[in-house]
Amino acid sequence: MHVSFASILILMTVAVFTVWIFKRVNLPPILAYLACGVVAGPHMLAIIDNPEEIHFIAELGIVFLLFSLGLEFSLPKVLAMRHLVFGIGLGQMLVTTLIFTALASLFGFDVKAAVVIGGMIALSSTAIVIKQMSEQGTLNTTRAQMVVSILLFQDLAVVPILILVPLLSDQSHNSLWLAIVMALLKGTVVVGILMSVGKWLLPKIFNEVARTRTDELFVLTTILVALIAAGLTYSFGLSMALGAFLAGMMLSESQYRHQLEADIRPFRDILMGLFFITVGMRLEMQTLWSHLHWIVLGLAIIMLVKTLIIRACAWVFKADKLDGWSAGLKLCQIGEFSFIIAALAVNHQLLTAEQGSVLMAIGVLSMALTPWLVENSLNLAKHIIKNPQLSLDPMDEDNYHPEMQDHVLILGFGRVGQSVSRLLTIEAIPFIVVDFDPVRVNESRNAGQPVVFGDVTQPDILKAAGIDSAKLVLITFDEHQRALNVIKIIAEMHPHLPIVVRTRKDYHLEELYAAGASQVVPEILEGSLMLVSQILHLSGIPMARILKRVRSERKDHYRHMHGFFPGETTLISHGTKDKLEFMHAILLTKDAFAVGKTLEQLDLIKRRISVHGLRRKNLEIAEPDYTEPLQPNDVIVISGKPRRVERIEHFLLEGH
Repeated sequence: MHVSFASILILMTVAVFTVWIFKRVNLPPILAYLACGVVAGPHMLAIIDNPEEIHFIAELGIVFLLFSLGLEFSLPKVLAMRHLVFGIGLGQMLVTTLIFTALASLFGFDVKAAVVIGGMIALSSTAIVIKQMSEQGTLNTTRAQMVVSILLFQDLAVVPILILVPLLSDQSHNSLWLAIVMALLKGTVVVGILMSVGKWLLPKIFNEVARTRTDELFVLTTILVALIAAGLTYSFGLSMALGAFLAGMMLSESQYRHQLEADIRPFRDILMGLFFITVGMRLEMQTLWSHLHWIVLGLAIIMLVKTLIIRACAWVFKADKLDGWSAGLKLCQIGEFSFIIAALAVNHQLLTAEQGSVLMAIGVLSMALTPWLVENSLNLAKHIIKNPQLSLDPMDEDNYHPEMQDHVLILGFGRVGQSVSRLLTIEAIPFIVVDFDPVRVNESRNAGQPVVFGDVTQPDILKAAGIDSAKLVLITFDEHQRALNVIKIIAEMHPHLPIVVRTRKDYHLEELYAAGASQVVPEILEGSLMLVSQILHLSGIPMARILKRVRSERKDHYRHMHGFFPGETTLISHGTKDKLEFMHAILLTKDAFAVGKTLEQLDLIKRRISVHGLRRKNLEIAEPDYTEPLQPNDVIVISGKPRRVERIEHFLLEGH
């Protein structure tokens, strides 16, 4: 590679700027990367003259994308929707490919190029459609099953298409068929190897890695597994994408699926962005302007015909007509994998650079229309069937959220988390748990508990656990800095979502509240509070008064329960001395600086010191008057960090 550091820096700057502009107008990042490639390519700014110099690194984005698709691929899910996946999905793929292969042949393309074009156009944009439906909260509704099924079959079809394109470039028909047979045999061997490794070896590897509790090792292992699988298939003369897909598929049923997906996402997105930039660099602007009329005509034909094909397949398999039209409108664009196939076809000289540019331009325009079509597909479908007042099943409303609504999200499944979950189960309150201990997650899942393995400091993991539809979050682990990070992340995602935090002691009570916690429950203070409640009850105090006192203490953040009088062993414990608040009694002599001054004038709160009481003439005043002057021989009871207590004693007695 001969790309300079300055070129990479300029390319990144252009990418950041274009992604920002496209997001401002609600267009998908893929289009921004393509536009960045056009701007930075050899036909405009010429930041990088030869896209091939960075294309190999960019191809790793395809490897990680297929790995992510494999993670989302679930054999039980496919079997559950087999009538849709292998019915409407297969029908749409075959019919669309055949029709557009025939149309391409009519326009003068040879058979091999026509087959590639037909396969390209048959694919839809999984990334854009799924993301848009997920943001609308309709991804897991019954109405979305048809869309997901079609996309699932298309994702499966991508792998053989990627294998087929290099084989089609072979000029010998005999060697072509031989190559296809050899590819099938090699594919069978590779699939057998990866299936065996994935079933017996990978779970053990990730169990060991997860036990180390090292994020970096987990990420490195994930990347290594994807690259080794890709390298294995590549060494057999097959597509790297196939190996990555199979590796992801083998891990799709493990408890680490969400964490693996979250770990691989940054690398995948960056490298995918780089890939689409290299695709954009191949677009020849002069060709686009000279063929603009063909591009617009092709766009209209493709989107109209694909919609009709999906509707026809839905009719053949007796699916709901509203679902058929809605799915057709959502999936009538050309997908991101079509760009990959087009680039591959150009590299193998099945298509010319000019033809590839025209097809890519049609794909870009169809993608630009997709967000609007997905958002309005249901209303458009209702108008097409001439029933705009059609009522929908409550499960299919746009505001429906997947799997659970109004559930409690428990972060951490140790002793406290499990105790809470048992009581929630008794009261029939739904909950989802996220935990990072692989043994605990495995045991809990085997027992039927709704537990997700993952790092709670990653927003993707929280979304996978349904934070968007949760009614409150409970943080049970006693790790202060981690809890602070999680609170800040949740507060940014959902500012009004209640957050209850369990902490063992009260050292960081105010800091947790300041970060965004709705309620902080210190275990030791709550234990003391319950003990006091029992003592008061046994002493004859009415229960109503006890409950009022308990509520008051909680409301005031346990004001009367902070601090304690230190003993000799505590004072020599430096670690504790730095953290705990001590209570200390100060006798005001007649010459003390504070005599004659009020507590309000002394402003002890500003000095981060609390006043717990005042003793005057052997009478204890629990709540002293802050506006009344202090008298000689008064005893002030204060609390605070040890060094602050020492400083305030000097201040009260000497004035400095």
